[in-house]
Order: sequence, then C-alpha cells, then structure tokens
Amino acid sequence: MGRVRLQQSVGRRGFDFTYAMRLLVNDMVARMPELAHIDMSRVAVAMVQARVDSTHGIFATLTPMRFEEGARYTVKRGRKYGVQTLLDEHGREMLYILSFYLPRFQNMDFSEKMITIFHELWHISPNFDGDIRRHPGRCYAHSSSQKEYDEHMAVLSAKYLMKKPSPRLYQFLEIDFGKLYAGSGGVYGVKIPRPKLIPVAG
Repeated sequence: MGRVRLQQSVGRRGFDFTYAMRLLVNDMVARMPELAHIDMSRVAVAMVQARVDSTHGIFATLTPMRFEEGARYTVKRGRKYGVQTLLDEHGREMLYILSFYLPRFQNMDFSEKMITIFHELWHISPNFDGDIRRHPGRCYAHSSSQKEYDEHMAVLSAKYLMKKPSPRLYQFLEIDFGKLYAGSGGVYGVKIPRPKLIPVAG
C-alpha cells in the first residue's frame, strides 16, 4: 500500500482533519485507562469522502491490518492470504486504520461524534495485535447487545470529558462540516485506499 503521513501537513491552506483527530485520540488514549493498550504510533487516521451527503450510512470504521489473534495470514477456500502492508514516514508498520467519513461524520451532533470515536477505538484488540476486540458469541464485534455496547461508549465519552481535556482538542467537533470548511478555507487530510487481500504462495 505504500506509506502514510502521521504528522501535520505544513504550509497547506485549510483544516487538517486527520491531524486534529489524531491529537484528540492521542489525548483520549493518554487519559483513559480503558484505552491504555493502544499505541497511536501504529494507528493510521484517515478521512474518506462519503459519496452521498446523508445522515444515514457509515460514519467511521476501524480496519484491522491483521487477522484473528494477530495472525499475518488466513486461509479462505483453501488459499492462503495476507493483507497489504501500510507503513508510516519512518517505515513503521501500521496495525489499524481509523477512518472518518466526511461530511457525514462531521454533521453529527457533538455527543454522537465523541461516542463514535470511542466506538471505533473500542474495536481495537486489548492485545493490540492488529486484530479486533472479539466478544463471545456470534456477534463477536459488538457483543450480543448493540444497545449495551453503545451505552458503554457513551459512558466512556462522558468519563473522558469529565477529565477536562483542553477544549482546543475537540472544538472542531462542535461545528458541522459546512462551518468547519468555511471557517478554515477548506478541509483536507490523509486518504488511504482500502487494504486488499493478497494471495500468498505456500
């Protein structure tokens, strides 16, 4: 897949959404013991342009770069596969891609945005091995109750805000996409193609 930028783009006009989001998530990870297993130097943050500006659809995703229990390869229909490798500017391999769909994500209410961020971060395996957090049962991604999962994320979001992080970290989430765009002269950020499965010999 090539390399991805983790640092802020210098000299470009507009608002660097993915860098601002990285700063916010870095602070969340630093303040929240529940997220202490996450190493943001191994997580790429990306933005995706939503094809339709609608209140319905995908708002954010967490893409694991490894398979179950951190395995580099999996077997499907008798054939061995790996995932394309994504590196940062220094050649460090990324284990996850945290993506936000704009303008759809930015047009949610502030509380919904915060809950969505925690929702995606919670998918990261406690082992931080490139796999997702797997809950018991058939619905291993969100546990048996989507409602309980979302309620838990709301609790984590409220707990984070009670720790009084700097408003400068999250103030960009308090406005919609139109206001963010108009006030900054544009919105840009890192864009990463969807990783592909690659057949592996042997």
